[in-house]
Amino acid sequence: MPKKKAKKNKKKSSLKKVATKKSKTKTEKKIETGPLRIAKSNKNRPEDKIEIKKIKKQATEKKIYDIKDFVVYPKHGVGKIVSIEKASIGQIDIHFYKIFIEKEKLTLTVPINQQTNLRPISTVNQINKCVSILKTKPKIKRTMWSRRAQEYDQKINSGKIYELAEVVKDLNKNTDIIADQSYSERQLFEKAYERLKSEFEAALKTTPEEVQKKMDKALGRNQNITDIE
Repeated sequence: MPKKKAKKNKKKSSLKKVATKKSKTKTEKKIETGPLRIAKSNKNRPEDKIEIKKIKKQATEKKIYDIKDFVVYPKHGVGKIVSIEKASIGQIDIHFYKIFIEKEKLTLTVPINQQTNLRPISTVNQINKCVSILKTKPKIKRTMWSRRAQEYDQKINSGKIYELAEVVKDLNKNTDIIADQSYSERQLFEKAYERLKSEFEAALKTTPEEVQKKMDKALGRNQNITDIE
């Protein structure tokens, strides 16, 4: 009986040795394959990507304007694209628009990849909505004029035609009340009125006189008042 036990113990020990050998070989395989995996992951490091410089052209946006197209630049209003030019800065070719703002006699240079500042001229439907805004009653706020003036100026320079129409409507003084309008109030009104008028002209493709009649009728302005030049 003790001999049989000894044989069993020998078998167990031999099985343990085989198991340890197998586990060692597995760990050794893991250790061997480990560096190979790390080497593969190194290829995806951002440092390696930075070394590859393939960007030679200027990134462009989807909207492309053509020469003679009217666009709106928020801080200056309606302008006309007079040319599309190219310049090389370093290894990058930059394409840009030359935009002429007729009201201010100003020419802007706008890179094509920064045309988020531009927007196309409003549609006829948007112009009609602006007319309906002009027909509504002005909203009179009882806050300080300096704060209101700042809000109006932000709306004028936002490039959004509906906000522009709201400023014209809120600052409109029809009939003889215009005499009571302050100088700064008058300036803001004229600025907003002219911006809106120029976009009406470009969108409707009509004369300044016809546009002014349309706007003044919507605003209920007395035609005896001196026209804004």
